[in-house]
Amino acid sequence: MIAGPCESTLFGGVLAALAAALCWTLASFCWRRLPSSLTAAELNLLKNALGLLLLLPLQLLLWQPLPAAAWLLLAASGVIGIAAGDSLFFAALRRLGARSTLTIEAAAPVVTTLAGLWLLAEWPDGLQLLGVLLVSAAVLLVARRAAVHPVSLQPAASRLGVLLALLAVLCASGGALLSRQVLAAATISPWQAAAVRLAAATLVQLPLAPTVLAGAWLRPRPRPAAPRWSMVLLATLLGTALGIGLQQAALAQLPVAQAVTLLATAPAMAAVLAPLDRDRPGLSGALAALLAALGVWCVVA
Repeated sequence: MIAGPCESTLFGGVLAALAAALCWTLASFCWRRLPSSLTAAELNLLKNALGLLLLLPLQLLLWQPLPAAAWLLLAASGVIGIAAGDSLFFAALRRLGARSTLTIEAAAPVVTTLAGLWLLAEWPDGLQLLGVLLVSAAVLLVARRAAVHPVSLQPAASRLGVLLALLAVLCASGGALLSRQVLAAATISPWQAAAVRLAAATLVQLPLAPTVLAGAWLRPRPRPAAPRWSMVLLATLLGTALGIGLQQAALAQLPVAQAVTLLATAPAMAAVLAPLDRDRPGLSGALAALLAALGVWCVVA
């Protein structure tokens, strides 16, 4: 395990990662409950643009010049991890529900640990590797449950949801690795890194803007518009502005495998909140959440 960061820095990184996981879990339930005729990619553009606007005031205070390479890596991280990854995540969320989708997202530590070994030479110890294996077991368990016992879905749609969630994991891990490379080598505010990533993600999705603005989701509905937009702003503030900023803070202070594994505590949090999504975790769901939590404990311990 890499040594070097002081204890207070590591503690701050742990708190940032856990706080980001909680923000993402709460935001996922908000998005899940919102009526929308937008596609997953269009909904992603909407929350990215709103999240960027929410972060703009901070940029006036924290903005600093960056090397060209850092700009490129952060932009690529935003395109891969946010534009592509979050679109896939939204598509999976609609098919599987928050708890199952977030539990499959726990595969990120497996992919990120292996890539971190190869690309960043960040070596976990034996207990951390045990944590990765426990998280892998949780992923396999929930993926099997989603394929065999889908919630209000046909088996084919459920299998597609599992595939989309796994592709989202690959994109999220790639985005985290690129972002970690910048944050570990340069002095940059996590909030500036989050804003650069969101700006790049929004830019590549701009061709979808006319559809978003003219979409049926924005037309008058029997349900009042004000509560709907309040939920959108709350979900964006939690999951996009705060969630991505806290994620960057964790990646700046922790090795990438530890940070991503702590961010994967979202499934355990989602299992506790599952009744809000009209979903019952069941024995397999509870066991998957427990395995994921034990895996995270091994990484932190």
